[in-house]
Amino acid sequence: MKIAVIPARGGSKRIPRKNIKEFCGKPMIAYSIEAALQSGCFDKIIVSTDDSEIAQVAKSYGAEVPFIRPKELSNDYTGTIPVIRHAIEWLVEHGVDTNLVCCLYATAPFVTAEYLQQGLQQLEDNNAAYAFTVTSYAFPIQRAIKLNPELGVEMFDANNFNTRSQDLEEAWHDAGQFYWGRVGAWLSEKIIFGAESTPVILPRHRVQDIDTPEDWERAEWLFKALQG
Repeated sequence: MKIAVIPARGGSKRIPRKNIKEFCGKPMIAYSIEAALQSGCFDKIIVSTDDSEIAQVAKSYGAEVPFIRPKELSNDYTGTIPVIRHAIEWLVEHGVDTNLVCCLYATAPFVTAEYLQQGLQQLEDNNAAYAFTVTSYAFPIQRAIKLNPELGVEMFDANNFNTRSQDLEEAWHDAGQFYWGRVGAWLSEKIIFGAESTPVILPRHRVQDIDTPEDWERAEWLFKALQG
């Protein structure tokens, strides 16, 4: 079986109730559930949450909530991999046989069914441990600067000051939408950003971190522009 697991805890601090806050007319988590359903990739779409309200919203959009996530996996310091591992172990204990699991974030309104399908295809074609979304940095990271305590600036690597942007290697970052993975990789907690992973490349206009109110506002502008 192929299963989507959507982590969605209730304790978001910077944007309270972020996972079910209304985003362009729907609870945020609805976009991830709907993309998963539309993709046709999954035998089950499960939401892992510690919150009863999130569970009710998730069910209303077609996801299953077969368990409540334990408190020890619902704090600010819990990583993604332990949450997915817990879901897999719960499924195994309850007789659900699965070989591929996709961690799909609840705050990914730009995710599409097509990219979920592409991720699955790449995972299988490349015999990879994981397939996850990436996008390129808009500016060369080799020319990044930092602010020092005296309110001045300095380069992270001053050797690149005179290097033309087009001569620097393009850099990529996690797009934070989904991570297809093999059950063995999740259970062994294999690192995702490694040589056994394959990248699903997204255009920059389909990527937006949503961690602050400013991020949220920008994401809504971008989402509306894409719909228009």
